[in-house]
Amino acid sequence: MAYLLCGDHHLADDLVQNALIRMYHAWPRIERSEAVDAYARKVLLRCWLAERRKPWRRKESRQGDLPDPPDELADPANQVGPAHLRDVVGRALAQVPPRQRAAVVLRYWSQLSVAETAAALRCSEGTVKSQTARGLATLRTALAEADPADEKSLSDG
Repeated sequence: MAYLLCGDHHLADDLVQNALIRMYHAWPRIERSEAVDAYARKVLLRCWLAERRKPWRRKESRQGDLPDPPDELADPANQVGPAHLRDVVGRALAQVPPRQRAAVVLRYWSQLSVAETAAALRCSEGTVKSQTARGLATLRTALAEADPADEKSLSDG
């Protein structure tokens, strides 16, 4: 879930570590509760939102291009399978704005109800519905703009 929210493996590791630290400090209260999973999701989401609000994060930008992939990966005939689809969806998900991405990930990856998602995001159920709809529209647009080979592999899978 952390990776789907932030799109960066290293940042996802840091978010999970921060969430575990916060849960450790609150463990006496948590262990009496029966909603440990919901609490963990909420803490992870709040850690991610707090990380995005940090001033140094706003100034950070990625510059430069990655080197070309090896020839066997550049060939469209080799671009099928779960790893490639995960990359395509991950790139598309990175184009979705943060609040919309959080709503989509909580609703469809974590399979939370609208009410549970609203509680985790601290917003109304109507906001969850609109953010989810907008996020899915942005995700569909990003996937449609992907390479034709990506689109074919997504429709086959």
